Amino acid sequence: MVDDFEEQSSEGFDLQRYLGIVRRRHLQFLIPLFVGWALVWSASWVLPPRYQSTTLILVEQATMPKDYVTPNVNDDLQDRMQSITQQILSRTRLLHIIDQLSLYVDPHAQPSPDQKVDSMRKDIDIELVKDARNQITAFNVSYSSRDPHLAQQVTSELTNLFINENLEVRQQQSEDTTKFLESQLEAARKTLSDQEDKIRQFKALHPGELPAQVGSNLQILAGLQSQLQTEEDALNTAKQQRVYLETLMTQYRSLQGAPKTPGGPTVGLPAIDEELDKLKAQLADLSSHYTDRHPDVRKLRQQIAETEKTRDRIIADLKAKNAAPAEDAATTTPDPSTMSDPTSPMVQLQGQMQSNHIEIANRERAVADLKTKVVDYQARLNQEPVREQQLSDLTRGYEQSKANYDDLLKKKNESAMATSMELLQQGERFRIIDAPSLPVKPEFPNRLKFCGMGLGVGLALGVIFAGALEMMDDRIHDEKQLQKLLPIAVISEIPAVKASSDQRHERRMAWLGWATAAFVSVTILVGSALSYLRG
Repeated sequence: MVDDFEEQSSEGFDLQRYLGIVRRRHLQFLIPLFVGWALVWSASWVLPPRYQSTTLILVEQATMPKDYVTPNVNDDLQDRMQSITQQILSRTRLLHIIDQLSLYVDPHAQPSPDQKVDSMRKDIDIELVKDARNQITAFNVSYSSRDPHLAQQVTSELTNLFINENLEVRQQQSEDTTKFLESQLEAARKTLSDQEDKIRQFKALHPGELPAQVGSNLQILAGLQSQLQTEEDALNTAKQQRVYLETLMTQYRSLQGAPKTPGGPTVGLPAIDEELDKLKAQLADLSSHYTDRHPDVRKLRQQIAETEKTRDRIIADLKAKNAAPAEDAATTTPDPSTMSDPTSPMVQLQGQMQSNHIEIANRERAVADLKTKVVDYQARLNQEPVREQQLSDLTRGYEQSKANYDDLLKKKNESAMATSMELLQQGERFRIIDAPSLPVKPEFPNRLKFCGMGLGVGLALGVIFAGALEMMDDRIHDEKQLQKLLPIAVISEIPAVKASSDQRHERRMAWLGWATAAFVSVTILVGSALSYLRG
């Protein structure tokens, strides 16, 4: 019979057959339906209700434009929300709220602190609200409890924790960033100071050899070379003057020891005149280059004047000797009084000779000093490429340190300004849009949903129970089943003859079925209305 039932069900939808099943099995369907619905619906009224309080927190952006003040905290709100959530849901924070509000107190059992924390984490729900660009604009914080007022209090505590924690996190991150930049800036300042000390020491160890002093060194060297040339020329002139004075002294001695021919030429005067001509030629050459106040010009004029005085004295002396008696002219021994007379030409020549020796010694020392200075400045110029490379290496490190210091100083100032903005709560912050609600209806169980679930469970039970009874029934209820069992066609049909007792029984069963259906329907409708109205 089971095979026949499966075979018939596979042939297609037979309305008459299913109507017959409904007439026969309506009580077997309605009773499981009502029982299943009643059990689930009753459970919704037996289970302890849980109320959920919810608040909406808006994420407000910084009031100061980022072009003016750049934030120095993490801009990824989702990562920061995860960090804040982990801190708020930590064991310490939750235990503080549990002890403060006396949550999860069970008189029959004493749960451990970890169990209380786990239970509270399950009752907390955090939902992020994102915009079209997948950016977090707000978030909901919810808490479920059997007491609606307690749920509201806990939600309020959680909301305050989120707001305060966000401010503390941002301020702490901002202050940590500023402190880090300050430490880096101090290290950069020390490095820069070390670089400056190295450059200062290098300049102190190599004075006059630096690239910036090349121009001045060249000018000084040119001046020294000019002075050296002038001193050498003056030295040569002094040496020539010495030769000239030695010649004059020799000639003067010869004049004093030799007889003079009256009316003859004066011996030695041509040499003096020649020397005067040379001195005057030198004076003319120096006057074309220097002014009359130049030391060499003034000294040359003095030499010319002294030479002219010497020439005049020699001429005067020669005239006096030519006028003396012949016996005095014949003597060869010079007059001691003449040699000791300060105004005599010989004494003056000796004084000039001594001055000339001193001048030559001074000129030689000056020339030696100038040559030493010239060699020193030439050595400085020769060392300039090496010093330039060394200074370039030091300067390159100094410039890198200076650039790093300036960059860190700029970042530190910007970070300090951003920290001030965070301390004044002008940065990104959380603001409550909807205060924690006081729930009126329980969030669990949802009795209307339970009512619908019970109806589904009852329908499933009714179909399973009625179908199982129909499958186990091996009776034949219509002619189609009979035709399939008989090998020949059915010629005629004998109508059923029912007794009055059977008819009364069928009417009672029909009324009972309708009454049961009405009762079940009305009960389910009333239960659904009650679930909707009373939540």
